[in-house]
Amino acid sequence: MVGKRVRFWWSCGLAAAVLLMLVPNALARSRTTRVYASAHTGLLYPIHVARANHGAFAASATSGPTSPIRGVRRIPRTSSVLKSHTAAPSSSGQALATASSSLAANFNGTSSRDSEVTNFGQEFEPPDQGLCVGNGYVVDMVNSAYTVYRPNGNVVTGPFNINGPFDEGLLEFTSDPRCMYDPATNTWFAVVLFINGANTVGRVDLSVNTSGDPTKPWTTYQINTTDNGGSTGPKHPGCPCFGDQPTLGFDSQNVYITTDEFSILGPQFNGAQIYAIARSDLLNTGLPMTPAHFVHFDNLSIGGSLANTIQPAIKEPSSAPAEYFLNSLDPTGTFDQRIGVWAMTNRGAVANGGKPKLSSLVLNSEAYGIPPSAEQRGSDSLLDSGDDRMQQVQFNGGIWGELDTAITIPNDPEQRAGAAWFNVRPQLTNGVISGAQMRKQGYVSLAGNYLLYPALQVAHSGNAAMVMTLTGSDHFPSAAYSVLRSTASSFGPINVAAAGAGRYDANATRWGDYSWSVLDPSGKSVWMATEYVPPTRSQTTDRVRNWGTRVFQVPLG
Repeated sequence: MVGKRVRFWWSCGLAAAVLLMLVPNALARSRTTRVYASAHTGLLYPIHVARANHGAFAASATSGPTSPIRGVRRIPRTSSVLKSHTAAPSSSGQALATASSSLAANFNGTSSRDSEVTNFGQEFEPPDQGLCVGNGYVVDMVNSAYTVYRPNGNVVTGPFNINGPFDEGLLEFTSDPRCMYDPATNTWFAVVLFINGANTVGRVDLSVNTSGDPTKPWTTYQINTTDNGGSTGPKHPGCPCFGDQPTLGFDSQNVYITTDEFSILGPQFNGAQIYAIARSDLLNTGLPMTPAHFVHFDNLSIGGSLANTIQPAIKEPSSAPAEYFLNSLDPTGTFDQRIGVWAMTNRGAVANGGKPKLSSLVLNSEAYGIPPSAEQRGSDSLLDSGDDRMQQVQFNGGIWGELDTAITIPNDPEQRAGAAWFNVRPQLTNGVISGAQMRKQGYVSLAGNYLLYPALQVAHSGNAAMVMTLTGSDHFPSAAYSVLRSTASSFGPINVAAAGAGRYDANATRWGDYSWSVLDPSGKSVWMATEYVPPTRSQTTDRVRNWGTRVFQVPLG
């Protein structure tokens, strides 16, 4: 919509920091299980069969959005915080690899220039990386464009306006795209948030492509997140509302989307929402197309506060007994050493109009806290390191997750931004999560530098890889990764997949808001995408929003 690009930001102030001492023997203990009953069922009707794209539009177009910011609301805390603390968990840190290990693919993805030429000459930050790979295609979605590649980096088609697969119209406000490929059914899924021009309706668009070819038409389902009562969903305080940063996960039964619900016009935060949509309904391509059953869980709290950013797992293998989720806690915005572990069972009930069972518990963990802003070479401008919400989650016998954290490194005088990671073994009893054990956990950090927006994925071999942006006084923002071998207890050296070509613009400090990592359908490698500063030819013409993305494939055996 014209003139309605809004920067969603939660301002932060000062607060005291709390150092949480690590007690290794206590970390595996979990707390009382909670079962949630507040759920609403319904049907989603396929309202669009979207064209494969809307075409590329020249930067000289006469009308379009006016604000260059797309963003994310900050989760409100019970006390305000400064995104730098006097104390933080300590880690010895990784080394910087002298040369990057061999990559199967490594190329520039969708950039600020692509976003500009498909959005009437407007520029956006941050990209919000959505990557999906399969059937000989690599789809790289960002704010506000997408491009389809071959695995060798050759462009199949694009760049196009991000609203294309969702058929929302070129001027509508959308943000935070993500996509997935399901090799079992040769199907693509994608989500994006939407707010209408009158600021009265919020929704999440879920688009499905069962052809196996992402350049062919997508079918769109609209999940109403307005939550103002009646046909708009359950009545929540402060609504009309929207679902910020929709996530995406799936298993053999359902597709899972979670959001953080905010008032469109006000400060009201209603916590995380969970939606489960019957996968069998989404895959039914017969005519007339049938609606998809869904269930919506709301009024979710954990650890004494509203739940936020509950990340659903992308699940391997399909025979797992539940869909699992993780979320961070840290309600005061200082430090915490707990994470939330969630399980949804009786998942087949969704396709029959019933309600599955959702439960959670709190598991003690290593400490983590909101990271400080990050330095970059050649500039006094600091990059936004985000907060400590849980990032991507995967299940492959254990639940893997990761998040941004403040970190102190021995002999390093400055606090840095790094990653905390977790590998949890869940236990179920009578369909609810009855216990959880922290199998492995740790930190990824680099002395003198900052690691932003981690995303983690594990191959069938048990080897894992984590992608992130590397930046510091000696590094322009660069695409980097680290590998955890199945026999190791910590990640190895930091490899630079693509070195940043320059500093990010001093007036454009947003970064992230997330990287992305997906398992190759072979199970033997991991595809990764993150933000970095590419060569000038890949940037916008005036070098203001000069971000790019890097896509690469890490062999893991």
